[in-house]
Order: sequence, then C-alpha cells, then structure tokens
Amino acid sequence: MYFRVGHGYDVHRYTAGRKLILGGVDIPFDKGLEGHSDADVVVHAVMDSLLGAAALGDIGLHFPDSDERYSGADSLKLLSHVAELIRMKGYEIVNIDATIIAQAPKLRPYIDTMRKNIAAAMITDISDVSVKATTEERLGFTGRLEGVSAHCVSLISKEGKDNKS
Repeated sequence: MYFRVGHGYDVHRYTAGRKLILGGVDIPFDKGLEGHSDADVVVHAVMDSLLGAAALGDIGLHFPDSDERYSGADSLKLLSHVAELIRMKGYEIVNIDATIIAQAPKLRPYIDTMRKNIAAAMITDISDVSVKATTEERLGFTGRLEGVSAHCVSLISKEGKDNKS
C-alpha cells in the first residue's frame, strides 16, 4: 500500500445578498461569499486537496466557472463527484484536515455539522474528517472581514507497490 498527500486552498470575498455556506452549513450572518457556485470555501479546499493528492487537476478543471451548469451549485454534490473520481482511480480517502480562516462569525457551533456533511458527501466516516476554525487576529483580508479562506490537507491510499495511477 502506498499513500499520497494533497493540499487545497480556497478564498472568497464577502458580499451582501448571499447566504454564508461553509462545510455545507447555512450559517446566519449578514454577508455571504461571492462565487460562481455556492462559494463554500471549506468544501472547495477539500476538493482541491483530494484532486491534488490523486494528480487529477483542480476544481477549476472539473467544474469551470465558465460553465453555467455549476452556477449556484451545491459544493457538497461536487465533492461527492470528486470522491467518486478518487475511488475510480483506485484510491481510498484516509483522512482530511481542513482549517477555516475567518474573523467572523464564530464557527465552533457549526463544526460538527460541517464534519458530518463532508464525511457524508465523501462516503467516509466522520472520524476521518477534521474541520477547525481560526481567526487572523484582525490581520489581513480575513481579519478585516473582507472574506474567508480555507486550507485542507488530505491523505489517500492505494493498494500496490508503485505510485503509478
């Protein structure tokens, strides 16, 4: 068995008139995130980390913002598709570890539901999904409440002796 690691990063600007969706949770807040889909930065970072680990490109390749089919798309449904691509290449998702960077709102009350949503979309156990949230102590664009970013690291595995996909 061998293992591969991937890293994902996403960022979206706050905007008025949109829902704030993070980890598939509709979070009460006076702003949402701007984007072609639902702009769920957490799920986008998860998808990019998984795609990167399997050397399958990034979410822009699979779900381009120039394609109207993805306008307002539910990112958890896109994640389900990514997880299926990973399985089709013979990989198993070992775990993911995501970090949300947002000055506000406070996210701790929603973290367990985010973990549950992400695990369900990937068809894996919730114990394989870590989601954390932090602020940047009012520094940078997230600290100034201009937007939200997220990082994710994933580990996937595959049976065999070499890493040829």
